[in-house]
Amino acid sequence: MPISSDRSLSLTSIGRCVVSSLLLLCLTLPLVAAAQSASQPLSARIRAAQSALGAGDFSRAVLEFEKARQLSPENLEVNRGLVLSYLQLGQLGDAQRVAEFAVTRWPRDVQLQHWLGLVYFKQGQGEKALSALELSQSLSPKSSDIHFDIALVHLSRDQYTAAANELEKAIDLDPNAALPHVLLGRAYQNSNRTLEAIGQFQTALRLEPNIPLGHYHLGFAYASLGRNREAIAEYQKEIVRTPDNALVLYHLGHCELDAGAWKSAAAHLKRALEVDPKNSDASYDLGKALLSDGQWEEAVPALRKAAELKPDDPNPHYQLARALEKAGKKEQAQQEFQIFAALKKAQPATGGMATGTIQ
Repeated sequence: MPISSDRSLSLTSIGRCVVSSLLLLCLTLPLVAAAQSASQPLSARIRAAQSALGAGDFSRAVLEFEKARQLSPENLEVNRGLVLSYLQLGQLGDAQRVAEFAVTRWPRDVQLQHWLGLVYFKQGQGEKALSALELSQSLSPKSSDIHFDIALVHLSRDQYTAAANELEKAIDLDPNAALPHVLLGRAYQNSNRTLEAIGQFQTALRLEPNIPLGHYHLGFAYASLGRNREAIAEYQKEIVRTPDNALVLYHLGHCELDAGAWKSAAAHLKRALEVDPKNSDASYDLGKALLSDGQWEEAVPALRKAAELKPDDPNPHYQLARALEKAGKKEQAQQEFQIFAALKKAQPATGGMATGTIQ
C-alpha cells in the first residue's frame, strides 16, 4: 500500500530490576540511575522523532532520528524510523544510504527490506526494487502490502500478468481494501480481460464509494466494450468528484461524441482544453463534435490546433478540410486535402492489411 507512518514502531523499553535486599538496592542505585540517565537522551529523541513522524512533520522526524542515530548507530528502531522519514520526505538518496547500511546489519528485517524496495522503485530501479521486495515478501508471506507494492513495480513495467498475480494474493489476504481491486482491474483491462476488470472496479466502489478515479476506470472499461451509455454515466459520476480532471473530461466528451451527443461533447471537450490546452486528442474531438453539430467555422480553430499539436497525423487535416469546405473556403480546403494525402502516403506500410477508415 502507499507508504504510511509505521505505527508498530515502539519505544525501547527499559527493564527495572527489583532487589529484595535494601542494602543491595542502596549499593546499586547510583549505577541504575546512571544507566537510566544515559538512556534518557536516546529515548527522548526517539519519542520526539516518532511524534513528528506521526504528525507528518517529516523534516523534524529526520532531524530527531539523525540525532538519535548519533547516540546509537546500531539501534534498529532508529534506523527504521530514519529510513521511513527520509522516504516520506522524498529524500530518496538519503533513504537509500541509510537503508542499505541497515540491511547489511539486519538483513532479515521485513520493514527495512520493504522500504528499501520502495526507495528503489521510486528511483526507477525496477530490478533492485523487485529483489528487495521479494526478499521482504519471503520473510513475511502474509503481508498484503508487500504483494501490493510488488504489483506496483510490475505495473510500472507493463507486466500485467505478473501484477495481476500479486494483486490477487494481496486481495486474498485483505479482501476489504479497495485500492488493490482498482489496480487489479487495470491489470485485467490491459490483459484483454475487460469483463473481469469491470467486476474489480465495481467491487472497489462497493468497498469505498469515493475512491479516487474508481468511476473513471469503470467508465473506461465500459467504453472499451462500446457500452457508451454506461460509460457516460460513470464518467459523469467521476466529474462530480473531480470537476477539473482533464483526463476524465476528455474521455466523457469522447464518449459523448461517439454517442452522437455533440453539444454535450463539445462542452466537456472545451473544459478539458481549458485545463490541458496541449491535449491534441481533445482538440481533434472538439473539432469533430463542432463539425458534426454544423458549427463549421467554430470547428476550424480546434482542428488547426490539433494539426499543430500532432503535425504527422493526417486525420486532423482531413477533418479540417471538411470543415473549411462546408464553410465555403474551397481553396483552403483543397490545401488541407493535399496535406492529408501527403501525410497519409508517408505513413509506414501496414504489412498488406487494409487500413481503417478515416476517423
